[in-house]
Amino acid sequence: QVQLVESGGGLVQAGGSLRLSCAASGRTFSSYAMGWFRQAPGKEREFVAGFNWSGPYYPDSVKGRFTISRDNAKNTVYLQMNGLKPEDTAVYYCAARLKIYSGSYYYTEYEYDYWGQGTQVTVSS
Repeated sequence: QVQLVESGGGLVQAGGSLRLSCAASGRTFSSYAMGWFRQAPGKEREFVAGFNWSGPYYPDSVKGRFTISRDNAKNTVYLQMNGLKPEDTAVYYCAARLKIYSGSYYYTEYEYDYWGQGTQVTVSS
């Protein structure tokens, strides 16, 4: 079992920044693929950042504004969000995938094994 706990959400004005953290349990955290997703009311869960053996990757919707990073010594993955827009308002979730393959990228929620409880991010205009 892997437990994920997100923190760092809150209310921010448009153009502002937030840094989300996700602390993970498990002794082999460094081998996990990690991802960040978000879900706005009435919408499907959306991939916003991933980190696999090749490093970070992003969808075009957030590229250049969001940065995912990880500290394996602290079993923590981060999501730095800059230039926030009202449309970034959502509950943000981190996710872990235990079995990963070299050269593979994981963009859908179905490809991840464990999820955190989510943290609310609200961007005011």
